[in-house]
Amino acid sequence: MKSSHKNSSDIVIREFCIGDYDALIILWNDAQLEYKPKGRDRRDKIESELERGNAIFLVAEINGKLAGSILGTHDGRKGWINRLAVAPEFRKQGIARRLVSEVEDRLSELGIEIMACLIEDWNTKSMQVFEKLGYKKHSDIIYFTKRKHLDV
Repeated sequence: MKSSHKNSSDIVIREFCIGDYDALIILWNDAQLEYKPKGRDRRDKIESELERGNAIFLVAEINGKLAGSILGTHDGRKGWINRLAVAPEFRKQGIARRLVSEVEDRLSELGIEIMACLIEDWNTKSMQVFEKLGYKKHSDIIYFTKRKHLDV
């Protein structure tokens, strides 16, 4: 069942609070966003990240239901956009654009002038969203990670 179109004024962008955690996980599952329940996405890990002070974690809410989420972080020189998700029934209403814009604004206020995101090569929908928002794809960059274990 497709939701009726919501007016953008019905969308409330607010800070994520740990009490939103269960609804956030439901949102991520609905949006088919990979979830690491034993690693980085554990409740205590997210709570710890919020307390460090370099994270901007926002949600979009419509009539009390989480419709979208985004996590912005920075290392002091570059801003990173992570965990952008919009529930399927709320897509095509400008929620992703508003969430990204809010994180960009907040990072800019901190003096961050470069914004970046990492998107898996299979996630063409996310690539299209970020391209529409003015992000440039760099196929010449190879991404390396080193993880303590696979769950992080």
